[in-house]
Amino acid sequence: MIEKNEIIKTSDGNMDTFVVHPDGGSKSPLVVFLMDAPGKREELHDMARRIASSGYYVLLPDLYYRFEPGFVTDFTEESRKIMFSYMHSLTYNMIIRDFESLLNYAENDSFSDNSSVGTVGYCMSGPFVFRLAAEFSNVVKCTASVHGVSLFTEDDESPHLFANKITGEIYFACAENDSYAPTEMINKLNYYLKKINIKYKIETYPGTGHGFVFPQREGLYDENAAEKHWERLLDLFNRNLT
Repeated sequence: MIEKNEIIKTSDGNMDTFVVHPDGGSKSPLVVFLMDAPGKREELHDMARRIASSGYYVLLPDLYYRFEPGFVTDFTEESRKIMFSYMHSLTYNMIIRDFESLLNYAENDSFSDNSSVGTVGYCMSGPFVFRLAAEFSNVVKCTASVHGVSLFTEDDESPHLFANKITGEIYFACAENDSYAPTEMINKLNYYLKKINIKYKIETYPGTGHGFVFPQREGLYDENAAEKHWERLLDLFNRNLT
């Protein structure tokens, strides 16, 4: 495996990005991995490595580079306030610009094949990858939103309103008990998506709570459910990117 941290220049600044991919001579399909709200950290690097070990070129950017590069919450009350402030300051237009910069970077790396792109987003980035699937439907062939928040809202920018543009496959992994992504929202999303012609699947993981895939999320991590999510995720990529 080859891994490094790169500074990718965007229209808004310098975005620190973890890059990891197989060390063979051939190109690997591109997967863009968007972080959850606590920040870009070693736990996510390990997850990116796991994806890369299955044959993918993975980019994991620090989405908080505009506000406080390298921020990672320690889950104290004050740190959580900062985290939510940064989380709510991100906009879809920011993420779209960042994604364009990531595609440009990958295009210039001989190890990356970005003709077909997969994306995965957790928590706050669940709606971001949902929207990217629509905005970049010419290259995004598959998307996974894992315990994503704000997938169906009353806002004019809600990602479900753009879903009819999606041409790739999209998978939603949902926790059964999730105050950030309640069952009511997931049901509304499912009802809406049934009416449009896209390839999607919504799956609820019984007995789980928000953050169940993260090994370091004490009291929430569910190993069996997390491994099931890995099976679903890698199968999604394998079907659409190889």
